Amino acid sequence: MTLTPFSFTTVPDIHLEWDGARRLGELLAGRFAARNLLLVTDRGLIEAGLIAPVEAALAKAGFAVTLFDEVVADPPESIVRGCTEAARAKKVDIVVGLGGGSSLDIAKLVAVTIGSDQDLSEMYGIGNVTGARVPLALIPTTAGTGSEVTNISIITTGETTKMGVVSPQLFADFVLLDAALTVGLPQIHTAATGIDAMVHAIEAYTSKHKKNPLSDALAREALRLLGGSLLAACKDGSDRQAREQMLLGATLAGQAFANAPVAAVHALAYPLGGHYHLPHGLTNALMLGPVLRYNAKVAAPLYAELADVMGVAGTGDAEARSEAFVAHMEQLMDQSGAPRRLRDVDVTDNSLSMLARDAMKQSRLLVNNPVEVTEADALELYRQAF
Repeated sequence: MTLTPFSFTTVPDIHLEWDGARRLGELLAGRFAARNLLLVTDRGLIEAGLIAPVEAALAKAGFAVTLFDEVVADPPESIVRGCTEAARAKKVDIVVGLGGGSSLDIAKLVAVTIGSDQDLSEMYGIGNVTGARVPLALIPTTAGTGSEVTNISIITTGETTKMGVVSPQLFADFVLLDAALTVGLPQIHTAATGIDAMVHAIEAYTSKHKKNPLSDALAREALRLLGGSLLAACKDGSDRQAREQMLLGATLAGQAFANAPVAAVHALAYPLGGHYHLPHGLTNALMLGPVLRYNAKVAAPLYAELADVMGVAGTGDAEARSEAFVAHMEQLMDQSGAPRRLRDVDVTDNSLSMLARDAMKQSRLLVNNPVEVTEADALELYRQAF
């Protein structure tokens, strides 16, 4: 069989090490000449005691550190602009993002905006960033978003709307995977971010236009790692093996969907986050079951392959194995402790039509879905999730 032409791009340097953040200065000093460093994070991580040892390690290695700790969930444009001003005032020449997906997304954008005349409003969309950026290192503290290895930043642009910047400049130079940083993650966040990562792997594997052998291999291994460790990590947050497998799985899934983009689960999740301010991982988890069942009429052969990857029991044809895969995913989500119905997180049934209309605006994502989704289809999927 001849191969369809494809491109695959990812970060050039990934280092996995338990407690590696305590050696961050040493790890960066050997890779970059820049020493005037911006550390982008959030106050919660400072209060949890995760940042002080990192600052000490950086100072010991000769870095002058400017700390920006104002990142919030679903960060608005004002956070990007405020962080950029702080960085310019200190003449920052290297950016480090340490935290969840929001901190990493802000760090990626600020590494570009520091030295650019281009306004943030001109960067939204695919391939619209014109400037270069300063060196960039990313360190995730959740095993979920995969933002450390994607070229995407998601920003809240209005009261209920989000927009994405997608550009090769947003790929980091260096990624540190230190699963010790994820040990303090509560069960509900472990479950939601872990399911988010599984969604990335599944949607990359079934992506309509850019699915390719490399993204497939990464998605399969990501799902094997995540599926085998999610419940263990939820049950015992200090389980080192489970935490490391979750973090590596999330990163592999991130590399997969950075090249074979996500689809309807994400398209339907974004309006829930925008209108109800629910965490992104949780909104993906809430929409996954209905979308899997909807897509199965086309994606059943691929779901059957993923059933084998995850060791789902049973035999049968592609349709039977696909059914078993969807049932297995729903059982995993039930056992993880994540909320399972829209009504459980205070979504109201009279808002479903509005959510369906908003989901249609996510054309960048819907085009990747294996089955076309109309507004009526979206409404029915929300009803099933309700």
